[in-house]
Amino acid sequence: MSLGLPLLSLILWLPALGALLLFLLPRAQEATQRTLALLVTLLTLALSIWLLLVYPVGGATPQFVERVAWLPSWGVEYHLAVDGINFWLIMLTAFIAPFAVSASWSRFVSRPRAMLALLLLLQTTFFGVFMAQDLVLFYVFYELALIPAVFLVGVWGGEDRVAAATKFFLYTFTGSVLMLGGIIALYALHRTAIGASDPSFVGTFDVQRIASDLRSGAFMLDPNVERLIFFSFLIAFAIKLGLWPFHTWVPATYSAAPTAALILIAAIMSKFGTYGLIRFNLTLFPQAAQWAAPAVGILAAIGILYAGWTAFGQQDMRRVVAYSSVSHMNFIVLGIFALNAIGLNGALFQMVSHGLTTAALFC
Repeated sequence: MSLGLPLLSLILWLPALGALLLFLLPRAQEATQRTLALLVTLLTLALSIWLLLVYPVGGATPQFVERVAWLPSWGVEYHLAVDGINFWLIMLTAFIAPFAVSASWSRFVSRPRAMLALLLLLQTTFFGVFMAQDLVLFYVFYELALIPAVFLVGVWGGEDRVAAATKFFLYTFTGSVLMLGGIIALYALHRTAIGASDPSFVGTFDVQRIASDLRSGAFMLDPNVERLIFFSFLIAFAIKLGLWPFHTWVPATYSAAPTAALILIAAIMSKFGTYGLIRFNLTLFPQAAQWAAPAVGILAAIGILYAGWTAFGQQDMRRVVAYSSVSHMNFIVLGIFALNAIGLNGALFQMVSHGLTTAALFC
């Protein structure tokens, strides 16, 4: 479906444009800066509501597709679309952002313009992660999201902000490097397989094209290779969502982060992992997912019980929410790796539910 205008791009880039506009305002006009940032998030929410109203219910294919060649010699595209997997996460991002901006309205916040700009940039990267249908585009937004998040924690955080920001960066970046290796390997193998019958094929990072070729048998992965690439994605997403035992960065970050940033990190950024498991691990590596499901399910069950029990022993409210959040995220993983429609629908529902309730608790 198309509206004749790039609605997804408007939603995606409007917060980034707002961040740039903030620096055109005089440094001393803090009230104007805060008002502008809030208006930008509200306008983005209005565009997202428009997307909700025109979205065709029951559409089985990606909608509002936008495709522009980015690096044609490598098959990289600026490719955006929405479907039943990412639609509600886009809406969640648009809905939560005004509350995060409002939470930064304090006379005790130093350099509010920089903080507001980083919050808006963070929202743009979140939209990019959920909208991207090209693996390289997804990875770019996935990594870019780490930059404003780390600065928000490290500059405006609490007492242990530097240590928390460092741990946050090292954990998530290490997982991202592994995923990048998996993306490159998948691209190379797919290009070799399709290029054998079509010498003009330069390769592609299009998730739907690769998945389609896997389903049709035009591209086949050796089971051991499939499992290796599957794990390169799994570890990256496990760290981001806080799957046990990759969760240890979560309590430290949640305790140190400023409330405005914490709302976005806890409510939305943690969903990068669960969304990635559905979008990539289950879609591109179904056999490996089935093979790994019992082990991942055991880790998730341990995480549910361990984090829930640990939450009872905390004295700090942020750490209570942090450990309970880890428990809930592990519930979502358990639903995903049930590998059936009920589990996936429940996981998607819980992703949105967890985002709303966690943001409300931190507010």
